[in-house]
Amino acid sequence: MSGSRKPLLAGAAILALVCVALVGRGAPGDDLSARSLPADTVRGVVPNRVMTWNLCNPCDTGDADRAAQIATYAPQVIGLQEACVRDVEKIRDHLENLYGLVYHVAYGTVLRNWGRCGGMPWSPGAYGQAVLSAAPMTDRVDVEYPDGGSEDRGYMAVTTTVGGRSVRVFNTHLAERRQEAVRAEQAAVLAAEVARHDRAIVLGDFNAVPDAPELGRMWALAADADPRCRPSAAGTCEPTTDWHSKFDYVFLRGIAPLAHRVRPTPYSDHHLFQADLGPV
Repeated sequence: MSGSRKPLLAGAAILALVCVALVGRGAPGDDLSARSLPADTVRGVVPNRVMTWNLCNPCDTGDADRAAQIATYAPQVIGLQEACVRDVEKIRDHLENLYGLVYHVAYGTVLRNWGRCGGMPWSPGAYGQAVLSAAPMTDRVDVEYPDGGSEDRGYMAVTTTVGGRSVRVFNTHLAERRQEAVRAEQAAVLAAEVARHDRAIVLGDFNAVPDAPELGRMWALAADADPRCRPSAAGTCEPTTDWHSKFDYVFLRGIAPLAHRVRPTPYSDHHLFQADLGPV
């Protein structure tokens, strides 16, 4: 071997080691070599972990950044609010192509909005809620509340697998602040459906603090994943928004929480709220 080729080969070896090291430093559950996984494969997710996240729309945030946040915590199920269909499609693609995390998706569209979701004025993008689940989902329902307040609002529900067992999962976004009476009516509609299930997970942005009267129907049915957080002890609830209010909940009915975390993020005015669950 000539002396002139030795430095080139040595440099190539060093570069290869650097690339291996960078791949090894990915987020938990990352597998950057996995580009295409079977649709029914659950790989790299935490099987008993659920999350809720209001994406913030309109906000100047890239879908790759949103996907990276989700991949960092790798939930089995995540409920998204203020979600454009085209953004969720990109997030799901990034999760699979960059992190090897394969999710099924279900949408709870409540309106079509060109200003929020792009498209053309005569064909605007769909906007509302979405659920990403590593396991398949069935029995999807998409319900628009009779009165959305200042903007159409609704809830969606699916049946999927969390912690190895089938469970009904709801995802909602209640009316904006200073619309207490509207939220009370919406919460009553949602609670009536949740009450039909012995075990349920209710994810969402309720736009109300824990001791707000309009959440009374939900508290009568379920507990938040933060066991210290309840109406009578609202001051102990960890804030989930940039304005230091608890608006985001993981309500559990017939299911015990093991752990919970609020995950601040620079990509939304709402934090991610994560719950690891006991036997479902």
